[in-house]
Amino acid sequence: MDPTIESSSKCPAPLASALQAAQKHSHYLRNLLAARPEIGAWLEAHAAQALGVEQMNDFLNGAAASGSPATTGDEPLKSALRGLRQRVMAALVVRDVGGLATLAEVVESMTVLAEISTNRALDFHHRQLCEQFGEPLDSHGQAQRLLVIGMGKLGGRELNVSSDVDYIFIYPEDGQTAGEGRRIDNYDFFLRLGKRLIGTLGELTEDGRVFRVDMRLRPNGDSGPLVCSLDSLEHYLIAQGREWERYAWIKARVLNHGENLQPQWVSALQNICRPFVFRKYLDFGAINAMRDLHAQIRREVARKEMAEHIKLGPGGIREIEFIAQVFQLIRGGRDPVLQTKPTLEVLALLAERRLLPADNEHELAAAYTFLRRLEHRLQYVNDAQTHRLPGTEEERQQIASSLSFADWSAFVAVLDEHRAIVSRCFEAVFSEPEEGTHPLLGIWEEVVAGDDGLERLSSLGFRQPKAILERLHGFRQSSRYAQLPAPNRERLDALGPRLIEAAAATSNPDATWQRGLDFLETISRRGAYLALLQQYPQALSHLAELIGSSSWAADYLNRHPILLDELLDSQIFDVKTDWQEFRDELQLRLAQHLDDTEREMDILREVHHAQVLRFLAQDIAGLHTVEHLADRLSQLADILVQTTMDLCWRRLRDRHPHPEQAPRFAVIAYGKLGGKELGFASDLDLIYLHDDPADGAGEVYARLGQRMSTWMSSRTSAGMLFEVDLRLRPNGDSGMLVSPISAFRDYQLKNAWAWEHQALTRARFCAGDPAVGQQFEALRIEILRQPRDLARLREDVLSMRQRMFDEHGSRSKEDFDIKHDRGGLIDVEFIVQYLVLGHAHAHAELCGNLGNIALLGIAAELGLIPVELADPARDAYRELRRLQHVLRLNADRRARVERASVRRQIEAVSALWQRVFDAS
Repeated sequence: MDPTIESSSKCPAPLASALQAAQKHSHYLRNLLAARPEIGAWLEAHAAQALGVEQMNDFLNGAAASGSPATTGDEPLKSALRGLRQRVMAALVVRDVGGLATLAEVVESMTVLAEISTNRALDFHHRQLCEQFGEPLDSHGQAQRLLVIGMGKLGGRELNVSSDVDYIFIYPEDGQTAGEGRRIDNYDFFLRLGKRLIGTLGELTEDGRVFRVDMRLRPNGDSGPLVCSLDSLEHYLIAQGREWERYAWIKARVLNHGENLQPQWVSALQNICRPFVFRKYLDFGAINAMRDLHAQIRREVARKEMAEHIKLGPGGIREIEFIAQVFQLIRGGRDPVLQTKPTLEVLALLAERRLLPADNEHELAAAYTFLRRLEHRLQYVNDAQTHRLPGTEEERQQIASSLSFADWSAFVAVLDEHRAIVSRCFEAVFSEPEEGTHPLLGIWEEVVAGDDGLERLSSLGFRQPKAILERLHGFRQSSRYAQLPAPNRERLDALGPRLIEAAAATSNPDATWQRGLDFLETISRRGAYLALLQQYPQALSHLAELIGSSSWAADYLNRHPILLDELLDSQIFDVKTDWQEFRDELQLRLAQHLDDTEREMDILREVHHAQVLRFLAQDIAGLHTVEHLADRLSQLADILVQTTMDLCWRRLRDRHPHPEQAPRFAVIAYGKLGGKELGFASDLDLIYLHDDPADGAGEVYARLGQRMSTWMSSRTSAGMLFEVDLRLRPNGDSGMLVSPISAFRDYQLKNAWAWEHQALTRARFCAGDPAVGQQFEALRIEILRQPRDLARLREDVLSMRQRMFDEHGSRSKEDFDIKHDRGGLIDVEFIVQYLVLGHAHAHAELCGNLGNIALLGIAAELGLIPVELADPARDAYRELRRLQHVLRLNADRRARVERASVRRQIEAVSALWQRVFDAS
């Protein structure tokens, strides 16, 4: 019996069984144990558990892998590192083939082996060179180290068991060494160091090698210098960096540990590489670049007859990595969480962000795990870097058995299923959206013109085909179009015919076309946006539906074209909003840009605009009532006001006498936000209160209020968050920006006008300290429940109503201003406010901030108004709000309609008005 197998009888049963299975599978392991019996004993002692940093370092320390470079050459180091590699490999074969290790354990153990080996060799040779030439110094006299950048699977902590290691060598700064005798340039020092590191790890000795070292990913590849400075790297990436290098640098990671690393070097490297890899904008152009790179690999595979290559072939490992990486490049600049490196983690994040369907993520993760385990089985046989399926029946059965399949055909069936799934997912992401000539290209290119063009457009449903052709001609002959970069013009020409087709499919083709062309003109110099619409036809369809239904939506997208990305979300029409998830995601994004004011302000705007677009799409699809939509927009505003306050306070808390305490500060919403009737373009009517007796607190809160208003109303590159109106505070524009709640109470009880008490009926706490909010609510109810002289109140309300009508009413017999004319929305609001102020002293339920429709119902139940008048007025108010909303979505800010079309609603409101005020 083979003595190496015999020794397994001394092992615990699971390990003994694993050792037998591993030796049966791996020629490499059998030969290694025969040549190095001591490794068998080491396995018995260590292979029952996963190998980690401690066990590996213990072995190297015991093998005397380090010593004084002056007295010790690198042979002991080479021998120790190779001995460690043999033991790690042997343990992984045993644990993996024996069913004791997960894929995660295997790749992590190999990654740790590479890191430890790299740092041991790096430290040894650095000290060796320093004893000869002195430390390499920067311009400040500080010692430097060579940064070893792990690329590919090493960078992603996914190293396979027989992998090369892909390195790039970078040093911080040019200069000279500090030797007392011979000095050399830093470049020469680090060049020598890099060569020695490669030799120590990659040289083939009687003990094999540690890792083959591949340096071809460095700037300029094999023709470039082996090492380069940070400045040289930055110049290269800016001037010559190619698209495929962006993909390579996604997984780049500094391998240095301990004394080999200074944080400022890593920061400097990241500041150079991140802008090169991850764009600030959504980089949908990356899809075309990845498609080209994949096609090149496919051609290479076909030429080398490697179609069954499980890494590079169809449905292989590389395609899964490409799927993950393309989304990282597209979105990683705006969503730094996606800059993570391990492939499975990226896939999970893509599913979490709904960029990949959850089912696809599960399928791709399962395929990746299967293919990587298969990859390792192939490599364990002879410790060879291979990805080819075996050719002989014996070898095939060996692979199938090691993966617990009865035979090769059963194994291949599962393999083919995984690869088919990967190919299908890959094609879904990377396939050309349309091939061939679009049937409407002739119209777009003005080849089909005249009567033929007019007839074609008329047949598609366009009502003014001549105007369509004239607008198209003007666009294509414009200097803006002529001066576009060639790739942009090509994408625009591919989109043009599809826009005509998409517009024709809407209920308002002519308006959709005009607005759509305006939008294409807006984004014509943004290749990424054009690429998005070209790659995802469904986004163009959603765009056409939105802008065709609403001119406000068209203007909104023209101001914020980055929102195109939202149109790709399959759940955009999911009306359920998880507000806690929204808050968590917002806080996560903000945490990645802590104290970067500009970026924080932009993030607030970006999340607000994205959520508004979702609500807009749902609203146009008829999925919300006006009331439900207003509730959601108000909830969104509350969250963003609170978040703005938190961010501003973080910058001011140190000015407070007690910076450790939370701000005793409250934001009170009036008007549409106060009544939870916010619309898409509503301003925020706010006042700020505080209840803090500490010396100087008022001044700090005044700064807080001012800063909050500035943060929300300033226009940044991402647009504006909210227009903020603070004129409802005590004494209006001449009053204090932030009032102590005691002063606010005194003002409301002694000096406030009747209209200010009217405004209180729709006021509520929306952000800040809940305790101050509760004080405000108690005060609000106290004021609303004061007994009032009804005749005086009636006079004040009617006077204010007349002033508003005089200023905003239409005075037209044909047109009706839905908000301001008699019988419109303002009349209903004033009726409710009069009822609340006149009768809340006897009926506390009227104080609830429940909205006008609900309060009219309560007033009717209390007998304050007749039910037969209240119900029609409630219905009228609901319908008028709906009409106002629809009109404003189509840029009718004044919201006027033909009076005859709303005669029934006007009569219902007027009847209740007459009953309330004429009978008072």
